[in-house]
Amino acid sequence: MATQSLYRRYRPRRFSELRGQEHVVKALRNAVINQREGQAYLFSGPRGTGKTSTARILAKVLNCQNPVDGEPCCECDSCVSVDTGTSYDVLELDAASNNGVAEIRDVIESAALSSPGRHRVFILDDVHMLSRGAEAALLKTLEEPPEHVEFVLATTDPQKVSETIRSREQHLQFHLLSVADLDEYVRWVISDAGLDVSDDVIERVLTQGAGSARDTLSALELAVAGGGTLDEPVSIDEVLESLIARDQARGIAAIAYAVQQGRDPRTLADDIVRTLRDCFLSLMAPELVQLPQQRAEIIAEHGENLGAARVVRAMEVIGQTLVEMRHAPDARLLLEVAIVRLSSPSFDDSNDSILVRLHQLETEVRELRNRPTVTLPPAPVDPNTGRVKVGGRVAAGSATTSSPRPAAPTLTVQEASEPPAVSVPTAPSESAAPSAPVVAADTPTATKSPAEVWPQVVAGLKPFAKALFNAASIASVSDDVITLTLPNESHMKRCTEHVPALQQALASACGRSYQLELTADATASKGIERPAERSKKKKVVDEVAEDPHKAIDPADLIEGPAGIDPSIERLRNAFPGARVVTNDKN
Repeated sequence: MATQSLYRRYRPRRFSELRGQEHVVKALRNAVINQREGQAYLFSGPRGTGKTSTARILAKVLNCQNPVDGEPCCECDSCVSVDTGTSYDVLELDAASNNGVAEIRDVIESAALSSPGRHRVFILDDVHMLSRGAEAALLKTLEEPPEHVEFVLATTDPQKVSETIRSREQHLQFHLLSVADLDEYVRWVISDAGLDVSDDVIERVLTQGAGSARDTLSALELAVAGGGTLDEPVSIDEVLESLIARDQARGIAAIAYAVQQGRDPRTLADDIVRTLRDCFLSLMAPELVQLPQQRAEIIAEHGENLGAARVVRAMEVIGQTLVEMRHAPDARLLLEVAIVRLSSPSFDDSNDSILVRLHQLETEVRELRNRPTVTLPPAPVDPNTGRVKVGGRVAAGSATTSSPRPAAPTLTVQEASEPPAVSVPTAPSESAAPSAPVVAADTPTATKSPAEVWPQVVAGLKPFAKALFNAASIASVSDDVITLTLPNESHMKRCTEHVPALQQALASACGRSYQLELTADATASKGIERPAERSKKKKVVDEVAEDPHKAIDPADLIEGPAGIDPSIERLRNAFPGARVVTNDKN
């Protein structure tokens, strides 16, 4: 004789034995206690959450001879007959195989008949499989059933049930069980059945059950039958690790091994998507991950290594692959291509893949910015010229580093935004204008040579002054006078108005005041000399006066005053005192 399965042996017989569905239990018990039962119920939820068991408990309590606080006694003849499946008051129908109009008509005809109990309960499982004609035939009876008839419809896909059916029923939704409830339930079953199962196997059983009580007990029964172990054809972690390492061969090998062990590529892809969802939840909302503690830590590590962008991209690609698998002749090939695309960005040139790669680059750049940087010591400066020595940084790096070199002086934002001084003082003043930039010295009391601090002082000036004095060099330093050499006279004139700011910056950096003398480089080129101004062009009158017989260019002629005839004017000049007589007739 076959041994009864654990999920049938430990099927709930009372509302109090139903786990994880407190909202459903409360609604049904209150309805029974107050005698306000609905004429039709719709139970929806994932598989293995207790929909059919709850329907049977409701049928028992409605016909129980001795109900207590909305619970069946489970001892009277009516309760025993419902448990054994021999009750005339309860009719169970599998709508998946009896989905035609003829079967529904039989149900409608039997609903009009009387029964031994107070209520006649019809339980239709997988009601979403009914045809449209069968739903239309059932609709009128659901709307106005006989007083002693109760309908309980169960489905895992309530969206496929027509709106007209759902509007005539009280809809109660069943939820997946939490890890804590399942862990308590499994340990109670193990203790009651006298099983020997380790904690590691219990965690794997809970993970494989995925919130379904029936699937969890089925996995537990398989583990017990296998001697306390639960073999897994392939670890989903192997596939995720291949995505993390971008190892295409490892991912394809994991899929090949799973198929060789008899795993269907569609179910394998579905498990991968479910695991990726747990990785995504571990990043966004860890409290929503319904997994044992040890497994949750592994999933969180995978999610952190993959990153949110890659996890979302992987779910989209494999989810689209699941849709394409419905009509594909080789589902395994599609899954392998999806794994290769996810583990090799070069094989995927879609916009989503490019966005994911950009996000990874931004993350890596952000991490590099947060890392501590190692700065090289500044190169030594030649005190004679004030410029950096060639190859000096190598010498400085090889020298002893017992004491850190002081950092370069910097300007504050407020000082950098103030205007420069206009007048040039004849001597350095202690109370300088506040508009001049101040360079903070590392040690205010120490005295430094101007050539040593010259590069830092120039770097701390305002942009325009910095551009001007970058071309300057220290010619000599004597007592309190610093002589600067500039390229030419015009450059020296433009630097004059910025001398006060440079004086104050040198005083702050060197610890003492200096006067500045600006000189132009005598060896520098004076620039391109302009050619001598061309002589003015002679007028036509001058050329005629010099040579009356010289040919005249017509282009050099200019127009004379208006109203003067050149020929008459020439006659007047030839015959002084003559009178010009005009002929009015002409």
